[in-house]
Amino acid sequence: MAAIRLGLIGDNIARSRSPSLHKEAGRLCGLDISYDRLIPADLGLDFDAAFDRCVNLGYRGINVTYPYKETVVPRLTVPDAQTARIGACNTVVFDSVRPQGHNTDFTGFVEAFRSTFGAATGPGRVAMVGAGGVGRAIAFAIGRLGARELRIFDTDAKKAERLAAALSKVEISMDVTAAPTIGAATDGVDGLVNCTPIGMVGYPGTPIAAEHMARARWAFDAVYTPVNTEFLGLARDAGCAVMSGYELFFHQGIGAFRHFTNYDVDAASLRRALGEAGLEVVEA
Repeated sequence: MAAIRLGLIGDNIARSRSPSLHKEAGRLCGLDISYDRLIPADLGLDFDAAFDRCVNLGYRGINVTYPYKETVVPRLTVPDAQTARIGACNTVVFDSVRPQGHNTDFTGFVEAFRSTFGAATGPGRVAMVGAGGVGRAIAFAIGRLGARELRIFDTDAKKAERLAAALSKVEISMDVTAAPTIGAATDGVDGLVNCTPIGMVGYPGTPIAAEHMARARWAFDAVYTPVNTEFLGLARDAGCAVMSGYELFFHQGIGAFRHFTNYDVDAASLRRALGEAGLEVVEA
């Protein structure tokens, strides 16, 4: 059987576990998967040239990560109306005249939240920092989960305002505002969400200081390299239940694998296989 060629385009992805997840999923499904890390700067290419390289070399599909999830959208047909409203894609399948874009960050967050906190638990009032590609998907997912309110803060205020405007056009009973400061975003909220790269390897720090965590009951960090970020450590110390970025990584990966191969990998078997290979990090 010829290998199914997949890849990941992004910056700062040298430690990404995506190759391992997709190869293990392929093994469990009897498929031969190859999966490449594609860093445009290392290839001496810009994003569009790196994307074209994947097309020309016969890739079946690619994942797209920071900072290209919005950049890729004009190159794609987006068949799902919800994904089109999100305006960002993390999964691309080359199976038609024009590549198809999907967003498994959206579906993956919904599944991860319910699995971690329980299907009956709602997000309540939420503060989210970061309105880029992953932030857009998670904001829509928070709405799908039935949040009462979402306050969005981004250092680029226009990005937060655009995301709030996009959410206002969706039929959800969630109040949405673009917050002017971290303090205004986090005052009295139930949930804290980091959708910035702060805390990732190479981007040290925390996007939300401990002083803004006092009343929150749960926290999520989209960063998963490392899994135990400073932000999540502070949230634990403040008494929050936490969900790491690994859970989003895991569930979005299963969704992406389905788009790439039309196979449904068993989640429990994949989690066990990644753990046995030392690739799943258990939270402290």
